[in-house]
Order: sequence, then C-alpha cells, then structure tokens
Amino acid sequence: MASRFLDLRFAIWDIVRDEYRWRGKGIWLVTYDGDWRETFRPDIPSVARIYDYLLGGKDNYAADRAVGESMIAQLPNVQRAVLWNRAFLRRVVRYLVREAGIRQIIDVGAGLPSAGNTHEVALDADPRTRVVYVDHDQVVLAPSRDMLHSVPGTAIIGRDMLEPDTILADPAVRELIDFGEPVALLFLSILHFVASEADPAGIIARLLAPFPAGSFVAISHATPDTVPEVNDVERVFDESTTPAHVRTRAEVRQLVAGMEIVEPGLTWPPLWRPDPGEEIPENPEESYYCVVVARTT
Repeated sequence: MASRFLDLRFAIWDIVRDEYRWRGKGIWLVTYDGDWRETFRPDIPSVARIYDYLLGGKDNYAADRAVGESMIAQLPNVQRAVLWNRAFLRRVVRYLVREAGIRQIIDVGAGLPSAGNTHEVALDADPRTRVVYVDHDQVVLAPSRDMLHSVPGTAIIGRDMLEPDTILADPAVRELIDFGEPVALLFLSILHFVASEADPAGIIARLLAPFPAGSFVAISHATPDTVPEVNDVERVFDESTTPAHVRTRAEVRQLVAGMEIVEPGLTWPPLWRPDPGEEIPENPEESYYCVVVARTT
C-alpha cells in the first residue's frame, strides 16, 4: 500500500502542474506558500472539496479529484456511502426537530453546501429552528455565507473545532443560540479528522457543557471494522488540508460515553431510522461509516 500512496502523491502534483501552468511557458499560476486556512490553495487537496467531488459536485480542483479517484479505486462503494451519509443527515435533523423537540442546532465541520443542507431540513421541519454552521476552511465559508444570506435564524462562523471555547464565545452563537435550552451538535463526517491526541470526546463534552440535559449529539464517522481498506485510504489524506484518523465502532461509541444512545444505537447510516418505504441497501456494512445519536441526561 505504501507504493500506491506514493503513486497518488506524485499523481496529485502532476495533475495540479498540468492544470495550473501556462502552456509552453512553464510559469506557475499557483502560489505554493501560505497557510491553506488563509490562502486559496487549489494545489492542496481540501477535505471539503474531496467530499464535494464524491457527492458529484463541481466545487473541486484537480488535486481534490485525484484523491477522490484514488478513494474510489480502493473503496468502490464510496460514492454511494457519502450519499448514504448525506441521507443520514436529513433523517437525523428531521428526528431532532420533529420528534426530539430541538429548536437549535450547531453543525460542526459543515463542509460545502449541497442538496438538503442542515438549515433547509431543519427549517422545513419547524421554521423556528436556529442553525449555526462551524467551519474554518475558507473554501467553505464564502459559499456558505452566500447561501445563508437573508435566511433568518442562521449563521456560519469561521472557527476551528479544536478550540471549542472560541465557538461558544462567538458573537453569532451568542446571538442565535440560547444556552438555557437543549442543543443538538452535529459532527457528521468530521471527527475522523481529529487526532486522538486532540481529545475528540473532550471537544464534544466542552461544547455540551453550557447546555442543559436533553441535548443531543449526532456523529457519523469513518470506520475500518468491516472494510479494512478504509485504513489504507486514511493515508491518502496525509496530502490534504487535514489528515484522517479512522476509528473502530467501539472507539466511536466511547465518544459519547455516559450519554443515552438513541435507538437503533450505533449502526450503519442506511439502518438509522430509515424513512417509511425507503429501500434498504443489501450492503449497508459497506458504508465505511458508522453513525450514532446520543442524548445527555
């Protein structure tokens, strides 16, 4: 697998070179210095843009597509898997608003806008719902701000999830979110980009700390439990804006230790409360993700 990883690394640079160089002059159109959080860097694969590519979106570049194609080669079901993950988002938001009575949601690591965004699903379920998106990727912030323009009760803030206190102190959060009411925190396809040393469970706990019992956490997380090749794909992200850290289902379950797990428990995305009449795939274990929803008591 090491040789496949090196092949991908060189392929990224070859594709970026061909796409961003003036023909015949060898002059680079890309600036290769600067922090990707502050400088537009199409030469570095972006987690948000890779996900967009896998979803069939158009907000991606050559480096992102190279990583996406490598993932497809190693995990043939990955494009269906990200669609299943997106469908889980819609179902879990409807559950939180319609059944659990949640009226405020913080979506951490929101990614690029796509069909069926969190605020759209939430506001359709109850127009009183407030939604704050959190992301620190400049690729995400501009289109998200455009999307939310003139949408009451919504905001996106440019904060790093590794700094939960800055999220809680952000003026937009203070304006839209009532710390005296339960909240729902969404961590969908994002915690596998947080190293164990950064204490993802501690981040969740810190964000929940100001809120009363009855708050919820929803997680979708990459896991190699049934498809070991997921471990190999983890290395692909070494060349991206954010390295990956996949976890076993047992480790994902520990992220919400001490909370009440909502039925049907920790499972595969297509199996979490499917809509009536929704077709269940024959291979839900090939989701490459596990999901869990938990409630504080």
